[in-house]
Amino acid sequence: MEANTAKRLKFTERRRAEKGRGYKQPWSLHLMVLPAALLVLVFSYVPMAGIIMAFQDYKARLGFIHSPFVGLKHFQYMFSNDYFMKITLNTLIFACSKIVLNLIVPFAFALLLNEVRNMGLKRSIQTLVYLPHFLSWVTLSGILIDVLGQTGIVNQFLSNVFGIQPIFFLGDGTWFRLTIVASDVWKEFGFNTIVFLAALSGINPALYEAAEVDGASRWKQTLSITIPSLLPMLIVVATLAMGNVLNANFDQVFNLYSPMIYQQGDIIDTFVYREGLLSGQFSFATAVGLFKSVISLVLIVFSYRLAYRFAGYRIF
Repeated sequence: MEANTAKRLKFTERRRAEKGRGYKQPWSLHLMVLPAALLVLVFSYVPMAGIIMAFQDYKARLGFIHSPFVGLKHFQYMFSNDYFMKITLNTLIFACSKIVLNLIVPFAFALLLNEVRNMGLKRSIQTLVYLPHFLSWVTLSGILIDVLGQTGIVNQFLSNVFGIQPIFFLGDGTWFRLTIVASDVWKEFGFNTIVFLAALSGINPALYEAAEVDGASRWKQTLSITIPSLLPMLIVVATLAMGNVLNANFDQVFNLYSPMIYQQGDIIDTFVYREGLLSGQFSFATAVGLFKSVISLVLIVFSYRLAYRFAGYRIF
């Protein structure tokens, strides 16, 4: 008993010593991280002081100190505003549609690409579908406006081949929503496929060899081995995506929408931009932005808890 106790004490002391040494990093590593930490501090944490504007009737000439406090006035107005409810619904429609399709399409594409045996062809396809991700929405929006315009190549093709009247893709609310979701999926699905391809590369080849010996076809191998092996990664990606439920991609919508489709195309971020920077309603815009940030924080924490519970994924 005494010998076992002594061994446990030595093991505990050794673990403590190793743990203590692990936290003593060279000063050069801390110095290397310092610029990034300062950038985060200056551009992410210091601006959070502006949250106080959500509880004030902020006037630029008076500043933070002398602007009168109004409590929850802006929040009460926000929740009683029918238009705010409409843009919240638009944001949820855009964000949820993108999240679902940006899970299904990359997942299916990874399965199909995994069946390509010609490595040259496989890499060429990967390169082609990755490219749109690296283009900014400013560039892509200009292309889409030209391609999907009334006299654009898409409407000309539909008119000449099928005899369909020109479709106002960016001026009709229903078509605008479809265009936003479809263009986002087209831009991102190739890059999102990387996660699933990485998971595919981690599958033990012995499983496929054993299945071939048992006479399983490629379809059976996909159903019995590939898809079950990818499900944990799919769960992780899906749960982590919950934190973006109120993020509908400001850059994309801002560069493609117009006043004629505000009712169906306006989202929280574009509304905050117009109210805050264009209309000068700084306090109300801050209140809307704070509401979105708090909900997003709660969803992110909840999604990480779900990812840890169902897929064993954790950051800390």
